[in-house]
Amino acid sequence: MNPNALQSMLDERDIERALYAAARAMDDRDWKLLATILAEDAVGDLGTGRIEGAAAIIDLIRGFLDSCGPTQHLLGNVVVEVTGDTAVSRAYVHDLHLSADLTERFYTIGEYRDTWQRRAGRWLIVERIKANRAYAGSLDAVFRVRPHEQSGAVTKALRQGHSG
Repeated sequence: MNPNALQSMLDERDIERALYAAARAMDDRDWKLLATILAEDAVGDLGTGRIEGAAAIIDLIRGFLDSCGPTQHLLGNVVVEVTGDTAVSRAYVHDLHLSADLTERFYTIGEYRDTWQRRAGRWLIVERIKANRAYAGSLDAVFRVRPHEQSGAVTKALRQGHSG
């Protein structure tokens, strides 16, 4: 086997594992783990507009997930393209969020579009775009968020089919 092809396969596998680890980190509320997958200078748009820095991305995610009950972020149809020390991945995401009392549900379906860089021998997300395709349920019933800061922006973005 061509050594470059083997390295590309190993890189793809490392990125897939990091994608799954990020999804589990969100569900486990393991913010330290998530911080090891995002580059410090990462940028993102998770449906509320552009944000800069790993800390800001994690704070936004925490603003939602720390205020609801159990979640499950399921990934599928993962495609990874590696070019040297840069890669792009696309993964379908179906995320389920339950209210703290388990009586309400909020689902989204969409896609994570990530750009990765190999830094110091590790693959890190340098850009995450979440393209929401559809949602079901009540955002406000599931998340105890600051409506003027997050809920309205997310609801508006989802209703408009905002692609991140």
